[in-house]
Amino acid sequence: MLKTHLIHTEADYRAALDEIERLFDAGLNTPEFDRLEVLTTLVKAYEQRYYPTETRDPIEVILYYLESRELFLDDIEPMKQAMFY
Repeated sequence: MLKTHLIHTEADYRAALDEIERLFDAGLNTPEFDRLEVLTTLVKAYEQRYYPTETRDPIEVILYYLESRELFLDDIEPMKQAMFY
């Protein structure tokens, strides 16, 4: 088990991911589960800083999805009616 510390480097990040994978099935209310929670919090903070995700407009995402599948808005009308009526 690695010593828990802030993630400063890509090597620290990879080691934390490996440890998370090892602890993934830890039982609730165990020291392993607590360690898993700490590591995932540290990894999340590292990823937000060094791998930020771009927020996308939901409408643009839907339009891209349709265009990439050669679909039109009319093609999703039956789904829309089923969901909202």
